[in-house]
Amino acid sequence: MGFWKTWFNSNDGVVTTKTTHGLEEHTANSNGGNSNSSGDRIVFSTERDIDLYELEELCDAVGWSRRPLRKVKKAIEHSFLVATMWQVRGNRRRLVGFARATSDHAFNATIWDVVVHPDVQGKGMGKALMKYVLKKLRSEDISNVTLFAAPHVVDFYRNLGFMSDPEGIKGMFWYPH
Repeated sequence: MGFWKTWFNSNDGVVTTKTTHGLEEHTANSNGGNSNSSGDRIVFSTERDIDLYELEELCDAVGWSRRPLRKVKKAIEHSFLVATMWQVRGNRRRLVGFARATSDHAFNATIWDVVVHPDVQGKGMGKALMKYVLKKLRSEDISNVTLFAAPHVVDFYRNLGFMSDPEGIKGMFWYPH
């Protein structure tokens, strides 16, 4: 339980700002809670009504290969949690982060498709997105969270408290031939 206490008993820079139509929005700023010099703010949401073309542009920005939009839509619809991160300037907003999780709705969740736009990388926004996702999963009493990480981001997740399986069990995969 110590891991979760360090995440959720500290000020994480994510502040609830409003609830509209059952949608919680939380804000965090990249400089510790104040608006940055350009007046931008970062807004987190669990709203699932996402423009798939905007999501595709975000994935393109980090070099991910394209996936069929009908399958992306289906994955979002069937996810336990969908989290988005928006850069807001005035009345304009831009999708700068995305993550989703699948779950058994009781014990386990797996985080998928974590992506943060290069414009906001290196400013703590990936960490803020992950804290938001983990906080939402913990609010649903999910205590076992897994993810798959490409080799170049393993240290990022390790710095967030993720670890290789402590039991030394290796994941197994089945792919169609």
